Amino acid sequence: MAKSGGKGPNKRKTGARGARRVWWKVWARRIVIWGGVLGMLGVIALGTAVYFAARNMPNYSTLMNSQNGQTIVVRARDGTEIVSLGPSYGQWLHSDEIPQVMKDAMVSVEDRRYYSHFGIDPIGLARALVVALRDDERVSATSTITQQLARNIFLNSNRTYDRKAREAVLAMALEWKFSKEQILELYLNKVYFGGGAYGIDSASRKFFSHSARQLSTAEAAIIAGLVKAPSRYSPTADVDAAVSRANVVLGQMRKYGAIGAEEAASVDVSAVKLKTEAGQNSIRYFTDWALPQLDLLLPSGNFEPIEVWTTIDIGMQRAATAAIKSNAPDGAQGALVSLDRDGAILAMVGGTDYVESSYNRATEAVRQPGSAWKLFVYLAALEAGYQPDDRVVDGPVTIGDWSPHNSGGNYAGEIDVRTAFAYSKNTVAAQLGNEVGFSTVASMARRFGITTPISTYPSMVLGTSEVRVIDMSRAFAEVAARGNSVEPYGIIKVVTAGGDVLYEHEEPRSVQLVPDYIAAGMTDLLQTAVNTGTGKAAQIGRPVAGKTGTTSSNKDGWFVGFSSGITTAVWMGRDDARAVAGLSGGRAPARAFAAYMRYAVKDRPVEKFDTDLKLPEWQLEPDDEWLYGDPEEDYYFIDEQGNLIEPGGLGDDDRGLDFPIEGEQLPRGEPTQPARPTMPGNGNSSQGGAPPAAASDDFLERATGQDLPGRQPQRRQQNVPSPSETPFGRLFEN
Repeated sequence: MAKSGGKGPNKRKTGARGARRVWWKVWARRIVIWGGVLGMLGVIALGTAVYFAARNMPNYSTLMNSQNGQTIVVRARDGTEIVSLGPSYGQWLHSDEIPQVMKDAMVSVEDRRYYSHFGIDPIGLARALVVALRDDERVSATSTITQQLARNIFLNSNRTYDRKAREAVLAMALEWKFSKEQILELYLNKVYFGGGAYGIDSASRKFFSHSARQLSTAEAAIIAGLVKAPSRYSPTADVDAAVSRANVVLGQMRKYGAIGAEEAASVDVSAVKLKTEAGQNSIRYFTDWALPQLDLLLPSGNFEPIEVWTTIDIGMQRAATAAIKSNAPDGAQGALVSLDRDGAILAMVGGTDYVESSYNRATEAVRQPGSAWKLFVYLAALEAGYQPDDRVVDGPVTIGDWSPHNSGGNYAGEIDVRTAFAYSKNTVAAQLGNEVGFSTVASMARRFGITTPISTYPSMVLGTSEVRVIDMSRAFAEVAARGNSVEPYGIIKVVTAGGDVLYEHEEPRSVQLVPDYIAAGMTDLLQTAVNTGTGKAAQIGRPVAGKTGTTSSNKDGWFVGFSSGITTAVWMGRDDARAVAGLSGGRAPARAFAAYMRYAVKDRPVEKFDTDLKLPEWQLEPDDEWLYGDPEEDYYFIDEQGNLIEPGGLGDDDRGLDFPIEGEQLPRGEPTQPARPTMPGNGNSSQGGAPPAAASDDFLERATGQDLPGRQPQRRQQNVPSPSETPFGRLFEN
């Protein structure tokens, strides 16, 4: 019993160990079996996914013709190519046209086991995993050439596991459907090399000025080295980085037997001649402004290569760039917009250096125009009845709690409107704005194309509302166009590579903004400002009309003017709106204007300005007839609200005028009023509290283009046009 009992525990222990060994073997067997089953299911699923991906994959010819974006060639008005944007594909090179050294360079540096794997590289992937686990880092890039091609054609560059999985499936599908030579041909013709160049032929032409068919070993090494980081290794951006990377490629080619050691040592990458890239500095300000308009001009869904013919004149653009660079004060920026008489943009400069700052100050920046804004003040005054020869008083003035002062702090006394404008008298502009109404001035600016918010505070007459350079050039161009609307544009036509016209500019319907005689009067004032006033520096030896503008503390300087059908606006100042010592519109901006315009108009005939104030006939009747009415017919007065009232309470000598009769002495210390009659309905009362002077029925009917209530229309049988035939009449009718 004792012996038997002594062996019992040992047997139980041995049995337990055996049971554990059996349990381990059972689970190991199960893991192997289920792992094999799951592996087979995975292989089947993968194979199925690859099969259907290959089955639904486009054919080779479709993949050849697919593009990653739209190529846009931008041309100047004479057809000169000024810039090529978007992807450039060059010529498609078939496999037998691609130099073997180019194939070897790409395979050596990007996928040395390319000819032995099935779309993904298990050996490379395993090595990357081991390195990542050992060094506690992320798995490094292991994409094969086939995977890169799949990503470029079908996917995006998001670094997600889902995208990598789809990339692997598509890569195997590509290997299933196409041969290695076909895949490499697709890859070399589609891979991105930087600078908008897709494919080796485009890259070769961009960097070396010849087809990829003639690539040397050194050139092939440079191109192959670009794939890893096109912007970092671009030979046009960093030659040293490009050479260093190309030498790495040559080392890989030697290591894997593509070239011998002797050949590798003889190749001098640094001796490769690179293509000199034409400068495209300031012209990019224009293309950045013009090309987004294609979204509106062209039908949606158009991705074929196109040529965009623009209004830019290459010579004028260079002259404009030089004028801004050479005249802008140190630390200041400059902008210029030049329009032809039909609104075509001949030159546009948005800053002193596009590479340093692509911000377009010509079309995006809003700055105070200073006295250049007085264009709208005087246009409103001329429309209200002022003429350049009318007398005004340059003296102290207070409007509410605002008391403007002239730049020099002095006053000229009684002068004419022409002189007040030429010497940019702030006090006169304030009086005119107050008389015609600040909202009227704002309305005039809006009528002439100012798109930014406009203040109606009294100080607005001195240019406190911010504007854009392109809008100011447009407003002055409309004065040059005798008061007709002008629409700036930059694109003449858009054509496909096959010559089909997708868009062609049509001249918009012109609208008369002010009568031509008002534009003539304004031109008179602008011409005087250049001849004898603040804009003398803008003289170019032929008639020029323009206006300077300077803001407080010399933060902004402007000159805007026109000559021989070309209108140009120039602005200078700092981006941070800090003061610029010595900056004023009559100095650097006016000099830049003159420097540019001398070139711009050199081939154009000299044009004299038409400044004759040819008033409509209905405004040229004898004064007493139009002021007091025809003695043979009844006439009415108008109260301050514009209502017609019966005449009465006026003596024969009380004419209701708001200016002194010739020879009459005004009391000292009282400012004189402009020597002109009050315009009907402007709200001004005559001296002595008498009601305003009556305007005859005919005058009112001609001015408003409407018949007065309660009166049968009566027109004199003389050469007087109907309201619809007069500029004012058309304005009111519209």
